[in-house]
Amino acid sequence: MEDSENLADAIANFNTIQSERNYQQAQDTLRRMLVNLDLSQRERSGLESEIAELSNMLIKLDRAVFQVAVFGMVGRGKSSLLNALIGQEVFQAGVLHGVTKERQQVVWEIDNWQDQFDLDKDTPATLQEAIEFIDTPGIDEVEGEQRQILAHEIALRVDLILFIIAGDISELELQTLSQLRSAGKPILLVFNKVDRYPDRDKLAIYAKIRDERVKEILSPSEIIMVAAAPVTMRAAAREDGSMGISYHPGTPQVAALKSRIVEILQREGKSLAALNAMLAADRIQKQTIDRKLDRREEAANDMIWQFVMSKAIAIALNPFTAADIIAGAAIDIGMIIRLSKFYGMPMTRSGATGLLQSIAIGMGGITVSELVAKLGLSGIKGLLALLAPATGGISIAPYTAVALTQASIAGVSTYAIGQVTKTYLANGASWGEDSPKAVIAQILVTIDKHSIVDRIKQELGSRL
Repeated sequence: MEDSENLADAIANFNTIQSERNYQQAQDTLRRMLVNLDLSQRERSGLESEIAELSNMLIKLDRAVFQVAVFGMVGRGKSSLLNALIGQEVFQAGVLHGVTKERQQVVWEIDNWQDQFDLDKDTPATLQEAIEFIDTPGIDEVEGEQRQILAHEIALRVDLILFIIAGDISELELQTLSQLRSAGKPILLVFNKVDRYPDRDKLAIYAKIRDERVKEILSPSEIIMVAAAPVTMRAAAREDGSMGISYHPGTPQVAALKSRIVEILQREGKSLAALNAMLAADRIQKQTIDRKLDRREEAANDMIWQFVMSKAIAIALNPFTAADIIAGAAIDIGMIIRLSKFYGMPMTRSGATGLLQSIAIGMGGITVSELVAKLGLSGIKGLLALLAPATGGISIAPYTAVALTQASIAGVSTYAIGQVTKTYLANGASWGEDSPKAVIAQILVTIDKHSIVDRIKQELGSRL
């Protein structure tokens, strides 16, 4: 018997130590993430709320606060329940529907948890220093869709969810409960206002909820009955001497719920808080990476377009075929070098030349079309340029038309080369699982050559 008790104590102590380590690791991870975000000012734009959330999550862990959010339809007694748990009239409650218009939150700090709640002395406590209760607007109020979005956002951040009902659960409540369950947080279903039902009816409703309504969502241990603001009736004499009934507030019946919350904190408080912090951190990190990649892609596309226009203008203005080919290749190589530096993988000129050759081979038709256009159109363009003095400038119009066509083809080629290079560098200077030709083919399919040609012609036309 003594050996079994020693083993149980050892396991409990190990779990406590592991919980502390997980908690510390979560704090350290959040600190590293905040220090090593590696975002430019442009990339930070639009991510202010996510970065602030990371910071608030770290503050929450440092303060050892356990967050509990309360959800439910209007009139279910959410605010009254929180007031009963805290023992103070902190949250606004009333008979009118929709008293809570915005989220409210209050920190409940308790000294001597063990003594106040008669906790299991054999289970090492992992309690936080305080509980922060968050009251939310009714899920069925006006503009309910926006408030459901708010509820979902809050659910992603808190450590425990209390879902309040006041009778048999409705379809809307069941649907919302399922949505909240998808947030991956522990939930307690609180059957409030049980004082309004005779014992037989109360137990029948409870059994129906437990065995039919939420059987696939919650276990019986996650359903608790309470009376947050019970009313007692007393006989009272009226002014005319007749007898009537007066209503008086009774003593809240929330001890079972309060003990269940504290029990969860004692056994799993730090583990839940650490897990929640890491889930939020993972979600925010993905958002940050996606935003960073989006911003980087925008900047890379701007850079590619600058080279597209530079090449198009150079080709349009230059009447010599050999110079067209040399200048075009030099611009493409320069673009590859600039992109490689932008993605943190600088390439030498020889490396950029080798990559350009690989891309040109994979692009096939586009580069061949560009070469044919340069050889054929450059000759015509050169001839028209030479004829300009003799024709009194009449050949300038056809020269411009040829130059625009040639420049557009060259621009499309550079745009495609830039997009392929960008994908190659974004994959860590590799083609990923696909061959170069497969990657190039995927990119070229997405390039609307006609719209690119039109854009080049419009911009070139205004510049020329």
